[in-house]
This record gives sequence, structure tokens and C-alpha cells, in this order.
Amino acid sequence: MKIKTPLLAASLIIACTPAIAKITDSTFPLVTGDPLVSQQWHLQNTGQTGFSQSSGVAGNDLDLDFTHLMGIKGRGITVSIIDSGVEIDHPDLRTNVVDGSINLGDGSNYPQDDDGHGTSVSGLIAATEANGLGGRGVAPHANIIGFNYLPNQTVGNWLVAHGLSEDFRQLDRFTDPRVFNQSYGSTPASPRVHDYSLDPWQELQDSVYQDITENSHWGRGSVYVKSAGNSFEVYNAFYRGYRILVLPYENNQFFNNQGLPFHNANISSDNTNHWNLVVSALNAEGKLSSYSSVGSNVFVAAPGGEFGEAAPAMVTIDLQGCDAGSNVAGEHGNALHGGSELDPNCDYTGTMNGTSSAAPNTSGAIANIMSANHALDARAIRHILAQTARKTDVEHPGVDLTFENANGELVTYNAIPAWQTNAAGYNFHQYYGFGAVDVDDAVYKALFTPAAPLPEQVITPWQLQTANVEIPDASLVGATSALSFEQDVTVEAVQVKLNIDHSRLRDLAIELISPSGTRSILMSARTGWLSSTQGGYTDTLLLSNHFYGESAKGEWQLKVIDTDKGNSFTLGYNAAIGLIGFNRDNNTENGMLKDWSLRVIGH
Repeated sequence: MKIKTPLLAASLIIACTPAIAKITDSTFPLVTGDPLVSQQWHLQNTGQTGFSQSSGVAGNDLDLDFTHLMGIKGRGITVSIIDSGVEIDHPDLRTNVVDGSINLGDGSNYPQDDDGHGTSVSGLIAATEANGLGGRGVAPHANIIGFNYLPNQTVGNWLVAHGLSEDFRQLDRFTDPRVFNQSYGSTPASPRVHDYSLDPWQELQDSVYQDITENSHWGRGSVYVKSAGNSFEVYNAFYRGYRILVLPYENNQFFNNQGLPFHNANISSDNTNHWNLVVSALNAEGKLSSYSSVGSNVFVAAPGGEFGEAAPAMVTIDLQGCDAGSNVAGEHGNALHGGSELDPNCDYTGTMNGTSSAAPNTSGAIANIMSANHALDARAIRHILAQTARKTDVEHPGVDLTFENANGELVTYNAIPAWQTNAAGYNFHQYYGFGAVDVDDAVYKALFTPAAPLPEQVITPWQLQTANVEIPDASLVGATSALSFEQDVTVEAVQVKLNIDHSRLRDLAIELISPSGTRSILMSARTGWLSSTQGGYTDTLLLSNHFYGESAKGEWQLKVIDTDKGNSFTLGYNAAIGLIGFNRDNNTENGMLKDWSLRVIGH
């Protein structure tokens, strides 16, 4: 049983206005001088192949040619790559490397990269332009520093890599990072408990994210960019010491999840943290990459590509030499690989993909926006991205789930809505957040935006609503609970904490409906959990950006719907032990929505 999976992100166990018009409908050629730039479709998509066996669709790119023509390329902005390490002496990187990199294993200033993942990420952000080598980065004049955090995961190393010095203070040098790229993530097999009293480490992480976002760089702050995950179709987990591939099974078909994401981006505690700007991945056709995790917590989408053989991936830097990294000697389905005429030393790759690529493409975009207007604070950057992101895959219909209800009738549930426009005029899609990052529009907007365009931020206290409402099995009726919110706050994000008793979490869809009537899917049905916390969801945190710009005042509704009476399954596979079924029996009793809490981050 051969399963092909993407290059995974490295794993850890206001009164607001809609987007401005585009600067121009013209396309400007990118500056020449890099032999591989013509195949970097994410920079300028002309329908090229990226050395794969098929082409993309012209126009589906970051839209940055006018920005680069103006010379806005990230100068003066440092991006921190928190990853497997960075080969900082790579000839296409070293001119943009500044002091600050740390090898978290031995304390030296060379963040040894034995994998190549972090080096490829760095190239997407800030590979040097017009030097006669390889391609170039989204922000080819930006500074970079790197940390080999993924092979050296400790609390102290996390603090240093995420912006704190060893004495727990943010450094104030001009070269300190204003953008932190986190192309890593986790795919927990059960919901996480969000309770600071039980997990002080989570509280410390959240406080660091918030402090540096708000207070570093003399109050301008920094932006943390986070990959959404690569688990739309399948994911990996451990079961009794075995590494297993976790996959859906429905209607007697393996890998059938009725078109729904198998694992939601809202499963990871890093991704439910408001301070992380979560990014999903686009392919060269401007549609969701086949592997990309999605959810209401996605803020924007950016190019991530496919696998680089049948369809384009990313063309970027690889570890030097044909015996290291992903590009090594030998035949390969990507024409750049194996020691090609354009790259005889195998210093570049055409197969980098994943939301691991979408994140650095967004980090590079943010570096360009910041360099267009250095006075902008972190919230202004997010605000500009929300205003200028463009709808992609415009005709995507969403996903309707048809299932047999408890009475034996076939019913249909709109499990993933199509593109929606919320009450504040912002377009939103579960797959793409506010849409595809558009650098030209964002930079133009940044040039005319004041340093802090939004009023002072407000984070409301958690408001608890006791529900104790039964969740009927396999029924569109669901369980609904209302919460009256009295604070007059304009939403930037909403977080919800849930307590639900239910023995088959795969069955459940969880919706939040705003006072304005906007419906956001916090957790989609058919999510492939292997187990639950205390028999269901226990203080599980979920995040939605869907209500951006709306008024929080009024009645919020939470709805939980059971969409299955035991016909769909989550399976695990390992060659040594075969197939294992999880949560195979339907719940014998109705579930219970016990209580939920809501918090608004806004102004």
C-alpha cells in the first residue's frame, strides 16, 4: 500500500472597508539575472511548469511585479526562520544574512541544517536577486536569521527562537526580526485541553506571542506567520508505538471523506492562538493545494504548490551538493533535479511544497509591506492583508454533505460554505481565509496607511454560557445555545472554548453564528479524531477570523450537529499491523453540549 503524502511542515509532537482596487491590470516583467526565476510561478505565473510535467494557470501568483519594479523588496526588515536550521553560507542567501542566528544545539552562530527544509524556506523569503544564481525570494532585500529549533526543542530554545533573549527580554536592535516564520506544526489525534492551570507552558507561549506582537520594536510589534498544516486528506500519528497513516473510510471507500477536510487547521493549539497568522496553501491553478489544512482560523492563502512532478511545486534553494537536501543525484520526475544543466551542483530544488511554503511566501510578502512603510504596527499589517487579499478559486461551491439521518432519510448539510461576504464587507472562505495574498495591492495600501490605523485593541474577558442541550444523533436539528454579548466591540477575531460530551467526535460539525447572521464553521464534520478528551471536547479552543469588522454586540449562537449514525470511520494503517479502526461504533446515547465560552479580540 503506497501512499503519497506532501512534504510535511516539520512536526512537533473597526468600521472597516473592503479591498481597494488593483493598482494596474498590466504585468511588468521581473528583473532578469537569475536563471531559475522564469520558473518561479509564485512570483509571476505565466503558465510555466516549474520543471514539473504540467503547467499552472497564468495570473495565480503573489502579484508582486509592480512592487519589485518600485524597488520595494523588504529592505530593512529581518525575518526569523524557526525551522530545521538554515545554510547561511549558501551563495544565494549569505548576502542577506545578518547577525542573530543561533545553533540551538551547540550555541554557535551557524544554525546547522541537516534536513534542508529551513534552507528552502529561507530561499522563498529572501534568496538574493539578479546575482546570476538560482531564483530569488519574495523579499530579496530582506535580512534573515535562522534557528535550528525543530531538532532542538526545549522551552528555553523556543523562547530564544521566538524572539526572547536568554534573559527573557526582547532585543531592540534594528536587525531584530519583525517577522517570525513558523513552517512547522502538529496534528494531534485528540482535542487539546486549553487550561492554563493544567498547562503553564501554554500560558507562557501565549504571553510571549502577545508581548512581542504588541510591544517589540518600540510598540510597532512583530508578526508571527504560521503554516496551517498538511492534513486535508490524511495525517500521521503513533498508535501503541507504531507510526500509522490515519485516513478516512466511507461508503466502502478508502480515502473517501465526502470532500471534507480530514483534519481541521483548528486542531492545533498554535493555530488557535490569535497572535499567529495562519496560512493555507494554493497550487499553481489558484486552488487549494491537495494537502492543505483549512479552517475558520485561516487568515490568508499563499502559494504552496503541489509535489513538483505531476504539477508545479516551489522552485527555491536546497542544501548545497547532490548528496544533501531534497535534490540529489539520480533520475527524478522534476526536471531540475539530479544535477541538471541549470543546476549542476544540485543547490536548488523544484519540489518544495506544503503550507511550509505558503507561510514563507506570506512572510516575504509581509516584509515587503513593512519595508514600504516601516511605521506600520503589526495590527496594521494584518488589517492591510485582510483588506487587500483577493478572492481565488471564485467559483468554489463549498461542500454539501449528504447523510442518512436517524429516521433513515437522506438529508443534506452545507458543511463548508462557498465564498461569503460578512456584514462588514469582507470576503471569507474556510479554505482561503480572506483570500490570496496580493502584494501589489497591499504595498499600495501600506504607502497611504497611518502607522496605527485601528483604535486601541480590546480583548474581552471570557464569557461563559451554560447550555446542557442534547445533541440528537444524525439529525440536522442539532443543539443550539445562545449567548448575549453586551460589549460594543468591533471584531478582529473570536475565540470559543467548548465542553461537549460525545463519543464520536468525527460526526460533529460546530458552527458559530454572529449577531449579524454570519455563519462560521469552527470544526467541520468528518474530522478524523482518534480519541477524545474525557469523552468529548474538554475546554477545547477554536478560533475564527470570519467575523472581522463586524459588531460583537448582540446574540451569538453556537450550534452542534451530529452528521452520522455510524457509517463513516477513521482508520489507521501500518504495514506491520495492517488496518485499525477507531470509533467504529455509533454513540448509543445522544451527545450533550454542556457549556461554551466566547472571547472577542477587537477594538
